[in-house]
Amino acid sequence: MKTPMAVSVRFPAGVDAALRAGGWEPGRWDIKQAEEWADLLRDHVSPGGHRHAVFPAAVEAWAEFGGLAYPPASGPGRQVAPSAVTVDPLVGLHMARTFADLGRALETEVSPLGEEPGSGALLAIDAEGRVYGIDHAGDWYAGPDIDLALATLIGGGRTVRLTLTAG
Repeated sequence: MKTPMAVSVRFPAGVDAALRAGGWEPGRWDIKQAEEWADLLRDHVSPGGHRHAVFPAAVEAWAEFGGLAYPPASGPGRQVAPSAVTVDPLVGLHMARTFADLGRALETEVSPLGEEPGSGALLAIDAEGRVYGIDHAGDWYAGPDIDLALATLIGGGRTVRLTLTAG
């Protein structure tokens, strides 16, 4: 008889359930797939000569959460409707300039992370592990690390719009 898995203390219960429904479990680590993505992204050059940045924070996020599609948490969400999230950096393969532009504005390197399929927003991660969304309405801050960003997006938390400040 299989014993039920304990809920992770790492994520809120609804987010943990959604992550597990998508195929994630604590200790998941597919470094082979993450390294294949890293190689593909490094080798890709856009027609305009733009390249993707690849760094440890991105590879680690891909290794743990990549290749899976996570449904939104059930219920109404904390502040907004919960979102589904797919962690697959190749969704952003042909957006090297967009990611480079965001990185330049943030004064850091940015790499593709995946997408929110419901809205079409691309997800990005920076060299420090912070997560962002890019959509038709602008650029958004989703969280200071992959865990909090997934909890925000899947759990229906509000992302913060990035704005230029005079200075």
